[in-house]
Amino acid sequence: MSETKGALSGIRVLDLTRILAGPSCTQILGDLGADVIKIERPGSGDDTRRWGPPFAKTPDGEDTQESAYYLCANRNKRSVTVDMSKPEGVAILKRLLKDCQILTENFKTGGLKKYGLDYESLKDEFPDLIYCSITGFGQTGPYAARPGYDYLAQGMGGFMSITGEPDGQPMKAGISIADIMTGMYATVTVLAALNHRNVTGEGQHLDLCLLDSMIATMTFEASNYLSSGKLPTRLGNAHPNVVPYQVVPTKDGHIIIASGNEDQFKRFCEFSGAEQWMTDPRFETNSLRIQNRTEFVPLLYEVMAQKTSQEWLEGLESVGVPCGPVNTLEQVFNDPQVLSRDMKVEIPHPTAGSVTVPGSPINMSKTPVQYRRAPPLVGQHTDEVLGELLDMSEAERDALREKGLI
Repeated sequence: MSETKGALSGIRVLDLTRILAGPSCTQILGDLGADVIKIERPGSGDDTRRWGPPFAKTPDGEDTQESAYYLCANRNKRSVTVDMSKPEGVAILKRLLKDCQILTENFKTGGLKKYGLDYESLKDEFPDLIYCSITGFGQTGPYAARPGYDYLAQGMGGFMSITGEPDGQPMKAGISIADIMTGMYATVTVLAALNHRNVTGEGQHLDLCLLDSMIATMTFEASNYLSSGKLPTRLGNAHPNVVPYQVVPTKDGHIIIASGNEDQFKRFCEFSGAEQWMTDPRFETNSLRIQNRTEFVPLLYEVMAQKTSQEWLEGLESVGVPCGPVNTLEQVFNDPQVLSRDMKVEIPHPTAGSVTVPGSPINMSKTPVQYRRAPPLVGQHTDEVLGELLDMSEAERDALREKGLI
């Protein structure tokens, strides 16, 4: 693999996160070149290692100890096992912190205080430390002490109230959108704090949570409600502000039409042979089509049923109307555009031989993302990191291992 330095080369992160939101954040930091030291419990490590099947397989086809779920958010990290429940383990972490600019954690609010690893306990000793906390509900407010889960945030943040078919039950996203978005917001916040630290020398406490992130992710639907006072309803695969902008059935399947302006709608009408819609007083503008959605959509379906998906995709693309297929993941990872953008990445792995994971969407001309390390085995880098950063001898490490501290 290339040794080109990343944008965050020289930055080191002490990563106390596990599951998905926190690891998503630190994986991005690692992709950008940071040295991420993932602290795990001796013996077991991150819970998601066992969240399978499926598991990564050895070259002989046997299951490894690393689930596919774990692999999705833990590349470009070094795993060090430390028992932080014991004072000697906390002492090791504090020694490591002297060489780290950032600490990330996603324990329950106040959960690290008993170990002396909360922000208030560390800020005087490490005044330039960027300390990023990720929780379900934040460090303040009446829900602060509650444990937080992606599913709860999707429901409590309003996302599920607008997701699903109009006559169906509220529906969550197919992936853990609250966790993932919180990880992304956390990454942005860490980078902003890093710039502040570079300018002033000051560290600070960053307070990110799933509920806040989910509400922010509601974007235009939240803004629609705050502006109008009208509660949005579930529209299935339709868009609240644009028509037609939805999944539509064809003669042999489904495609997506995303007609974003009146010129595109005109070209759609001309290609589909429904020119009458362009002058119909119910449909001639997007605002009218939104008001008369229930009348327009059945007519749209009738027209779309006259051609196959491929005929629609080729024809609409030829006249500049945005459209696309509804791909399976098999189709996604064999798509020439996806392959050309390196969104499927194979990384050498110590037990599986290699693992294939989704690539990073970040592209930078001077400091490109590097896939330096596969998601690590539990404690794979304990000896390496303790020797490198703490100048700890093999005998010292062996003594700590005998006590179960690493």
